[in-house]
Amino acid sequence: MTPPMTQLIAALPPLDEHHVDRRRHPHGVAFMDGQYLPMSEAKISVLDWGFLHSDATYDTVHVWNGRFFRLDLHLERFFRGIERLRMKLPYDREKIASILNNCVALSGHRSAYVEMICTRGSSPTFSRDPRQAENRFIAFAVPFGSVANKEQLERGLHVAISETVRIPPKSVDPAIKNYHWLDLVKGLYDAYDRGAETALIVDTNGHIAEGPGFNVFVVKEGSLRTPAYGVLPGITRRTVFDLCANIGLSATAADIGGAEIKGADEVFITSTAGGIMPVTRIDDAAIANGRVGPVTRRLMDLYWQKHDDPAWSTAVSYP
Repeated sequence: MTPPMTQLIAALPPLDEHHVDRRRHPHGVAFMDGQYLPMSEAKISVLDWGFLHSDATYDTVHVWNGRFFRLDLHLERFFRGIERLRMKLPYDREKIASILNNCVALSGHRSAYVEMICTRGSSPTFSRDPRQAENRFIAFAVPFGSVANKEQLERGLHVAISETVRIPPKSVDPAIKNYHWLDLVKGLYDAYDRGAETALIVDTNGHIAEGPGFNVFVVKEGSLRTPAYGVLPGITRRTVFDLCANIGLSATAADIGGAEIKGADEVFITSTAGGIMPVTRIDDAAIANGRVGPVTRRLMDLYWQKHDDPAWSTAVSYP
């Protein structure tokens, strides 16, 4: 049985501070090819299939006040993606937890955005056979960033619904976190052209899917719904389900139409990059009274409170 992440991190070996002086690297620290580097020195080959073909999977966890939030869930999803893409890594779960910890600790940041990546790599003989490629692991920790800035968190985001269709699950499995973002980028430009701050795109049936790096929830008469089809099952999305179960709110995954989301009492988005973030305007219409609603505020507060809970978070081992 795999031990809890708290035990894994506690058992990590001491850091070798001679690799990186954390005071000199405010922009973050990366791990590549067995060594820790300042972000400015982290490079990838132009022959790597991760670059050439978006043939990669990744996961992102954040650190807040010196603690990883739900690291175990992020590692589980990362390893599932690697297995389903038929990739292999020389590191097990415990070693990757150690590397992520070291990236954060060597950067010195108490709040960080931490990414783990597995690319297909490249073939020594330039073969087009993916079985011949040598898979590659990369990790980095940079200062924490959010989808929504402080002003947007206070008054709510303005979102536009793009008619851009999300890549269907039969083409690219959305449960495997990936870099196929051209549909999301097109949605963003549609939103910018209409004066909005970010976008939601639709699934192949015309229902709401997700946005660039986030899931979406609607609140109606005290109950929550989030799209079920063609979306990444985000860790923050799962956290909302867990929080709702703790406080007795109903939360389900089901189809959501454009009219339904505009007629909601409240709308919010969820992402590791920012947590639970309110939406108060969709297209040209305000959601309800145009203010952040009570259910959203309650969940936002509970979400950040859980960051100090040892059952939900893991302390970074700083030197």
